[in-house]
Amino acid sequence: MTGDIALDDTRIARLQGRIDRPIVLVGLMGVGKSTVGRRLAAMLQRSFVDADEAIEKAARRSIPEIFEEFGEPYFRDGERRVIARLIDEAAGVIATGGGAFVDPETRALILERAIAVWIDCDIDTLVERTSRRNSRPLLKNGDPKEILTRLDRERRAFYAEAPVQVESIKGPHADTARAIIEAIEEHLA
Repeated sequence: MTGDIALDDTRIARLQGRIDRPIVLVGLMGVGKSTVGRRLAAMLQRSFVDADEAIEKAARRSIPEIFEEFGEPYFRDGERRVIARLIDEAAGVIATGGGAFVDPETRALILERAIAVWIDCDIDTLVERTSRRNSRPLLKNGDPKEILTRLDRERRAFYAEAPVQVESIKGPHADTARAIIEAIEEHLA
């Protein structure tokens, strides 16, 4: 077992030197972008930032408040500016909101200047995970399973443009983080 861990550490160390831009995690709400992103950043010894938290800090408002007061187009414009700033600051791992990669300008920015990683997940797991928090504006008016199914159908083709794709693994977040590391390693080969 110790040999396996050392091998993983060696592979991770080699990969660290090959990653020359931020890793941006994309996918539907609830796939684990923030939680897995923190674990991934720790494994790669890089910084982590949640774009939604950065947006709230910059706006001095919560995302639900921004949506309610100004609407989604306004939010998406600010989101793009914040993600561009985070990429410019060379943040190591960036977790984005579920709709960020759907916006054509934001998607182009991420694809050009970062390593985009799509974390995918089955709908039933997403429903269970998103039910833990009541702060998701797009799930407030309707059945979460129907809404997530519709969002998945509408957004899947956009997420599929990410060059690195992994399935969210049920179990420890480190398992999904390791899957991302292996997929990035393969992508950069």
